[in-house]
Formats: sequence, C-alpha cells, structure tokens
Amino acid sequence: MKEAKVASQMLNGHEELIQPRSEKIPCFLFLETLMAYTGDGQNLVTENVTVVEGEVATISCRVENSDDSVIQLLNPNRQTIYFKDFRPLKDSRFQLVNFSNSELRVSLTNVSVSDEGRYFCQLYTDPPQEIYATMTVLVPPRNLVIDIQKDIATEGEEIELNCTAMASRPATTIRWFKGNKELMGKSEVEQWSDMFTVTSQLLLTVGREDDGVPVICLVDHPAVKDLQTQRYLEVIYKPQVRVLQNYPLQGLTREGEPLELTCTAFGKPQPTEVKWLRVDDEMPQHVVVSGSNLLINNLNKTDNGTYRCEASNAVGKSSADYMLFVYESAVHGFTRLPNPAEELNYGDLSDSRAGDEGSIRAVDHAVIGGVVAVVVFALLCLLIILGRYFARHKGTYFTHEAKGADDAADADTAIINAEGGQNNSEEKKEYFI
Repeated sequence: MKEAKVASQMLNGHEELIQPRSEKIPCFLFLETLMAYTGDGQNLVTENVTVVEGEVATISCRVENSDDSVIQLLNPNRQTIYFKDFRPLKDSRFQLVNFSNSELRVSLTNVSVSDEGRYFCQLYTDPPQEIYATMTVLVPPRNLVIDIQKDIATEGEEIELNCTAMASRPATTIRWFKGNKELMGKSEVEQWSDMFTVTSQLLLTVGREDDGVPVICLVDHPAVKDLQTQRYLEVIYKPQVRVLQNYPLQGLTREGEPLELTCTAFGKPQPTEVKWLRVDDEMPQHVVVSGSNLLINNLNKTDNGTYRCEASNAVGKSSADYMLFVYESAVHGFTRLPNPAEELNYGDLSDSRAGDEGSIRAVDHAVIGGVVAVVVFALLCLLIILGRYFARHKGTYFTHEAKGADDAADADTAIINAEGGQNNSEEKKEYFI
C-alpha cells in the first residue's frame, strides 16, 4: 500500500508529463503513453488522449508482465466505468472494446467538453497500483464569417474587413490572404467560460487591379483543417483612356495625307461619354468627329496642335493626348514603308513627329546627300574657272618677258631689253612717225 501511495505521489508531482502536447494532430485522436512501475515487475500503462468534440475517444489500461490481476477504469469523478468486463456506470456512450488479463480498452462516443479530465486505471495487486490518463477535448470554430465595411469600394479607398471565428477551444489563429498573397491583420480574443471567440481586422487600400479578387479568411486550429471563407472585392474606378493612330500606321503625318485616330476607354462602370477636343485652340472645321473616332482627310500645317480624348463615368474623368505635327510633302523619290499600329498608353502624350524614326533618318540622309553634291559641284566649277584664269595670265607674262630678247647679243642685254622693251618700241614708233 505504501508503494502505491509513493507511485501516486510521484505522478502527482510531475503533472506536466501528462499534459496534452500543443502540436497539431494529423487525426482527431492523440495519445501519450504513461507508465507506472510496480514492485513485483508488473507495469501499468496508459495514454493521454486528445480528441475533437463529437468524435470518439479510446481509453486503454494495459499491464505488462501481467499476473492476472484485476483491472478497472474510473472517470474524473472516480466513479467506476468498467470493472473487468462489467460496466457499473449507466452511461451507454462507454463501450468495451477489448478485455483480457493484460488490457482493458474502452471507447467513449460523442465526446463533449464535460468529459474532459483525468481517467484512472487501477490494478488490484498487493499493494494496489494506480495511474491516470488526461483527456483533452478540442472544439473547432462553430462559425467563420467575413464582414466587409463596404460591398462596393472606390479605387484608392481604404476599407475594413473583419473575420470572426466563434466558440473554439483553444483560441484559433486567423490568417488573411488576397489572392495568393498573405496579408497581416490584427486579432482580438474574447473568452466565455472555456470557449474563445477570435476577431481579426484587416485594413486594405484597394485599386482597380483588386476588382474581382478574393479576400480569404483562413483558420489555423488543431481541431480542423482547411477551414476558410472568402469574399470577392468589387472596386469601381475612373476610365483608362488610350489613343490609337489607325492611319498613317504610326508614320509621319504629311501635308495632303489623311489622319485617323480612335479613342478607347475602359472603366467601372463603363464610360458614358467619350469626346474629342483640341487643347488651347478650336477644333478645325474640316475635322470629322464620329463617336470615339477623329478623322482629318487633308492635313495641313494649320492642323498642328494637341488633340485630347476625354472619357468620364460616375467615378471621375480621364484623358489621353495626341500631339500632331504635320510635315511637308515627301522628298521626291523617297518612299516611306508603313509600320504596324501601336496603342498609346493612358497618360502618355503622343507625338506624330516620333512615329517613324527610320523614315526621318532616310529624309535627313537624302537632304544631306543633296547638299554635299551641290557643294562638290560648286567646288569643281570654281577650280575650273581658276585654272583657266591662271593659265591665261601666265601666257601673257611669258610673252612680255620675251620681248627684246631676240635682238640681244647676250643674256644681260636681253634682260635690259625686256625691262625697257616697251618704252624702246614706243620710242621707235615715234621715231618712224
């Protein structure tokens, strides 16, 4: 008897050894083995039990090295549930699963929180032995609800969402997701008796890209897997406007050629009005506007300017600009190849001068080549004229220099005659006259 008391005291002094583990259980029943040692070599073994409310718990009392001693099971109130294979307790939820000289195994169906506590296994030896198993009952959240502040939100607005998990045991953890991205919320826990209610608040600033995206509230609790609920966001936003140049196909806009533009606008709700206007000037009379299309049949330089497409809905107004610059007619002999059409992004300022860089470079090269050709031709003409001029004056020089040299007897006399040849000739002419 003293040995039984010592064993009981040793167990009572180490209650933390028989508390249920905190990790999640892959199924709804968790067992932790406990063992009591007797002086005669018999070992009394049992397990702690963790079970979900409403499920089935199994309590087992086993004897290793049994000598056919009697085994009985008692409830937390120390009432006998089973003595051998006899059930004195009038609770039909307890059923005998197995009985032998070495084991007494009992099941408890439809477990409730009131069933939680210590269950005692007793072995009638000399002295008697006793060990207890602790049953822990888990309660999953009964309701999981998302409450959203506004069913329809406007782009850029901050909205509040609340997710509530009611009456769980232990308190649950709530996680938030927007699509596949996890978000951080702020949780508060309230306790009533042994139950916990958790409310998590999420503040979210929405954009147009959030329209139709699910916001998910997910529960992290050992009694349940994959418990979640979700709400789809509905976001309204002002129009997104683009300008598409249909013709010419993103090329240079030249005098005499047509220009065709199309304005596209998307928003929620869909834009109710789309209109064209000319910034800082009146719209030319020859411009044809038909709904979202703008057409100029015969471009001229008076059409230069910025043309704006505006679209509006219940949320607001947006616009996109197109800058038109009309070039002179094409250089003779130069043909521009069209490029594929390209959309103009919302908010961008389109410029017709930037449509075809290859064409512009080709025009520049042609002009530069023409200028170089003219310069080279002018230089050649100048060289020819100068050559003829110098050749003529060089012959005259030689002619005057030779005068008087033919009559001279020697070189010195020839030089003297060349220097004064003209005067001598004139004197001679006067003499003969």
